[in-house]
Amino acid sequence: MSREDLTLSDILVGDIMAKTLISVNTSTTLLQIAKMMEQGRIGAIIVKKDDNPFGIVTDRDFATKVAANKLSLDSPVEKIMSTPLITINHDEPISTAAKRMTDKKIRKLAVTNNGNIVGIITSTDLVTQLAKN
Repeated sequence: MSREDLTLSDILVGDIMAKTLISVNTSTTLLQIAKMMEQGRIGAIIVKKDDNPFGIVTDRDFATKVAANKLSLDSPVEKIMSTPLITINHDEPISTAAKRMTDKKIRKLAVTNNGNIVGIITSTDLVTQLAKN
């Protein structure tokens, strides 16, 4: 079967997710987060509490919550992160990811494999894949 023969239900989350992953603890400052996002050219960072995935901070969280709440860049990331962390398994079809994002009104999902975070899939990843089909 060629790539062109694949339907959206055949393509798995793990096939198109971003594997570059940065995680921080809840006390990491907003300034540190901003620098990581800029240098890594990424739009989301996983936040851990007691070494376990706890939440996510996205470029959207940063853009809306920092200004709206007049937060100092020295504030900890836990002030703006989204929690609970919403995940999807790496072997789910991307159509399931799209439905979960729509249902939860989010643009990024942490991807798991055996309970471990292994990547992130974004609405942009889904649109890019759709444009290929």
